[in-house]
Amino acid sequence: MREIEQIYHNNFGIAFYWKQNNQIILDKVQLVFKETGFYFTVPELNHFCDLIEDSMIENTCCENCEMKYSCHKFLLKTPCSSIDLAVSMTELKSIKDLVEGSLFKIELDEYIFGSGLN
Repeated sequence: MREIEQIYHNNFGIAFYWKQNNQIILDKVQLVFKETGFYFTVPELNHFCDLIEDSMIENTCCENCEMKYSCHKFLLKTPCSSIDLAVSMTELKSIKDLVEGSLFKIELDEYIFGSGLN
C-alpha cells in the first residue's frame, strides 16, 4: 500500500496527501468518504466547500420536521461538473466538517511552514 500523510479526518471520512519516495505530494488532496474518493487541488477543495455551503442554505427545510435531517437525500454538486452526490443533511454536515477541517489544516501548515516561519 502506498504511504499517506493525513491532513484531517472525522467519523465520516479522511483527507490526506499521497507520498511518493518519502516525499509528500502537495499538489492535490485525496478526499475519501462514503466509499467515494476525490482527488482535488486546493482551489477545487475551496470550490467544493462553497458548493457544500450553497447546498446547506438551499436545503434548510428540516428545521421544523420531526425526522430532523434523516429522511431525505439532497443533491450536492462537486467541482467535477459531471458528478453530483445524493447525501442526507447529516452526511452533508459531516462532509462540510471534513472539507473545512482539511482546508483549515492546509492553511495553518502553509502559514506555520511558509510565511509565518521566522
